[in-house]
Amino acid sequence: MTTILVTGATGNVGRTVVAELLARGVGVWAFVRDERRAHELLGPDVRLVAGDFTVTASLRRAMSDVDAVFLTSADGPAKVEHECAVIDAASAAWVPRIVKLSSLHVEAGSDLGFWDWHARIEEHLRGSGVPWVMLRANFLMSNLLAAANAVEATGQLFVPAGDAKIAMIDPRDVGASAAALLTGDGHEGRTYTVTGGEAITYADVAAQLSAATRRPVRFVDVPGDAAREALLSSGAPEWLADNLVRLFGKLRDGAGASVTDTVRELTGRAPRTFVEWARDHAAAFGG
Repeated sequence: MTTILVTGATGNVGRTVVAELLARGVGVWAFVRDERRAHELLGPDVRLVAGDFTVTASLRRAMSDVDAVFLTSADGPAKVEHECAVIDAASAAWVPRIVKLSSLHVEAGSDLGFWDWHARIEEHLRGSGVPWVMLRANFLMSNLLAAANAVEATGQLFVPAGDAKIAMIDPRDVGASAAALLTGDGHEGRTYTVTGGEAITYADVAAQLSAATRRPVRFVDVPGDAAREALLSSGAPEWLADNLVRLFGKLRDGAGASVTDTVRELTGRAPRTFVEWARDHAAAFGG
């Protein structure tokens, strides 16, 4: 049986990758820190491999006898170190393939940490000797969940988005695309960009959340400085607040507006719409 190691297995995308692989009858090992939480989220059919990105021995143990690795990790200043450690362990173990989850745009030295981190990791992976596939994903619909409590409490969606058009993608479509790349042939050395099927604004998001929850939701555009202060006041670390404000600045400039048909090419079906995602997650927003 094919065995695939999934890092970031309890994250929004990692969970969908695990589910898609299990549905294909593939053996899944999940590299996790918190086994109890992972067991609750992933179920009994996944083998849990306890470890830490900073512990080389645990990474090497996780690579034993796996046929491919799905590589992702939490965003943050340690992201490059963590993912490069996984790549190095995979190289030492002669793992046949790594599929790396990346961002729609990558740019080494960018003032936006998300783009810089992914660019540096991609460069390391290309030079590692491990056969690779890059899966670059647009803005995830699940990012909206960070605002769910505020929407439920106030009926308002505060974001410095202006009239930015964003081809948001459902994490389930990212997971399905990743599963296709992890289990299919002929993908090594290629970069795939996945987006939703249409570019929508945050005004559209609010309208569709209103319909899904049957409660009025209003989009409120806020200045970047005000958004940064609100994030810091809520307990967000400075690096996150700064990067989110910069990200929305780039989205207002059109960075997330492009639409690809890659999800359909890889999975055989169209990507889910935001209407579908909003309906499936209405309860989180007070529906």
